[in-house]
Amino acid sequence: MSATVTAPPRFDLQPASAGVHWGEHGTWHWQGHACHWRVIGERTAPALVLLHGFGAASGHWRRNAAALAEAGWCVYALDLVGFGDSSQPPHRRHRPLDNRLWARQLQGFLEQIVQGPAVLVGNSLGSLVAVTCAVFFPSWVQGVVAAPLPDPTLLLPIRRRRARWRRTWKRRVVVLLCRILPLELLVPLIARTPLLDLGLRSAYQDQGAVDGELRRLIARPALRPQAAQALRAMSIGMALRPREATAARLLQRMQQPLLVLWGSQDRLVPPQISRQLHPHKGDLQLELLQELGHCPHDERPELFNSVVITWLARNLGSGQPHEQPWA
Repeated sequence: MSATVTAPPRFDLQPASAGVHWGEHGTWHWQGHACHWRVIGERTAPALVLLHGFGAASGHWRRNAAALAEAGWCVYALDLVGFGDSSQPPHRRHRPLDNRLWARQLQGFLEQIVQGPAVLVGNSLGSLVAVTCAVFFPSWVQGVVAAPLPDPTLLLPIRRRRARWRRTWKRRVVVLLCRILPLELLVPLIARTPLLDLGLRSAYQDQGAVDGELRRLIARPALRPQAAQALRAMSIGMALRPREATAARLLQRMQQPLLVLWGSQDRLVPPQISRQLHPHKGDLQLELLQELGHCPHDERPELFNSVVITWLARNLGSGQPHEQPWA
């Protein structure tokens, strides 16, 4: 039974632009956090949400959003808490900054801004967030494209729940190590020196794709005053997340269609890890993109867009209104 689709709430959106500033921009407030987001395409078209990787922001989809919108999707993108122009909070023990919090942020975005379910397309960390949201909030996610899906737990056997005293000591050690790291010095140093280029070039096979626009996209959030505390918070949160929030366990529970794209020359997360995916979710589709690195969407956008659009048309269709999750 279909439900009437209500119009999205009004926001003071900034005008549409190009490059890393693509789309119309807005700020959405969620549980005390200011969250930057953007949109391009017909609002009546089916929704697709782009999720950036670690250290990046929604502007990293500069070469994909318009093409996906032209293919019949209303394309949104969200800066995850801690990244881009969204809030950069400190560590809070009872509110860890990990993929569970980002999945809750994403579900809130789907409910309050998109006002309906969507297809999720993620790069790296954004892929893990997309899969987490698909498992924890299945009625809000119609399918996921992960390019790629990194998680060190994929190389390890799924561990049993540790004794309470061992969990307590692990927490203390992780928090101590993260607190003594001089991130307030390291983060701006990396953002202002050739170390930034070194990191970016390790993520791209085609070195020509590392341009000034990309450097500014990555460096600007790292130079904000709260950047170091946010990095410390997410380092603690991701190190201490429970086994239910790891990729292996999430894939076992995921029901939606999943396309995984992996650059054959990915130096940050070697493509050999992709072999560990099928045992956890046998019906996923895996494609290796030849001669590409960790950011295939930005390195070869024409190829990436074509593969994604073809998979979406085959598995989910486009141009048709979707039922609301409460229908």
